[in-house]
Amino acid sequence: MPTDTELLKTDDTWLEELFRKSPAGEIPKGPMEGMAIIPGAGAAGVRLLAGLVHLFWWRGKVFSPDGYLSNRLTPLDILSIVAMVGPGPSRLDDQECIVIDYSNTSLLFGAVRDEIRQVDPHLYLGLIWLSGRKIGWFTLREPNSGNG
Repeated sequence: MPTDTELLKTDDTWLEELFRKSPAGEIPKGPMEGMAIIPGAGAAGVRLLAGLVHLFWWRGKVFSPDGYLSNRLTPLDILSIVAMVGPGPSRLDDQECIVIDYSNTSLLFGAVRDEIRQVDPHLYLGLIWLSGRKIGWFTLREPNSGNG
């Protein structure tokens, strides 16, 4: 089973393969720790950039039971950038995933769509789409799951 730290060291092809073979899983509940995966930065660069993004900008997501989520931003854990959450087909392979859709909830991020699949009991791999184009990856893991 992969850890989010191991996923930072892999390439786009391997991440796509893992995403394709993973089930959608259950929609997460409550807060999830996030880690950005920035493609094309080299192994050391990816870890550094992911750490900086986590420290200063995006910390993860909080899933509510009513089909929405908020992103956790900055070291103050400000909840912002709301999205609708539910099952749906992935743009990558048309198989079921959990869709995080900003089109009806955010003017600024309306062109963003995230898709997640469960790659481990406490870990999800996320794919970021911008205007229908794949632009990056992220992980979400349950806090204190020991999977980092």
